[in-house]
Amino acid sequence: MPRFAYPCPGCRTTNSLHDADCDFEGTEWHHVEQAYTDVLTVLLDGPVTESALQHAVHGEWSGLHRAALDLLRREGRVEETDAGLDLLTAERYREEVSEPTREPMATIYREGSYPGCHDNAVFALVAWYEMVGLSWAETRQNVIEWLHRSGTWERGGFEESSPEQLVDKKRHVYEAGYGWKEKAQAAKRVIDRHG
Repeated sequence: MPRFAYPCPGCRTTNSLHDADCDFEGTEWHHVEQAYTDVLTVLLDGPVTESALQHAVHGEWSGLHRAALDLLRREGRVEETDAGLDLLTAERYREEVSEPTREPMATIYREGSYPGCHDNAVFALVAWYEMVGLSWAETRQNVIEWLHRSGTWERGGFEESSPEQLVDKKRHVYEAGYGWKEKAQAAKRVIDRHG
């Protein structure tokens, strides 16, 4: 089941060490968690209008609540439906995030990798799946499937003898929670030259 670590809606940290320019730097961590809990508790009951959500949260609706809701929307955990805001089930969320749709990850996922950017592409994909909350088993399965489906493995250029061995060597990326953007941008530049 995709996990959720209550990331700061300003800088994505999952502890009280915010980025220096974060709007919520200095905010006590329990307030960040409480904002998410307030929003999610209401959404668990089913679709609700944004106005009704604002009135139903515990305490007073704040900028932190707004930012938490905005992050949940951006990450695809909450969607706008005819009935109002709706929290995706774990299964639906897993399906939604299995294929990255935002750049530069969308290019990597769609086009596959080429020799010269394999390390960056695989690193970025593993880090991205960790960021969106997939388990290591789900991440591993998705990356191995991508290696085959995208033609990346067949292009060659790997030291490892199998896709499984390659992905397993990137487990440290998943466990450390490294960011994906820089590696993804570097990989996309190489992929775009091949396109």
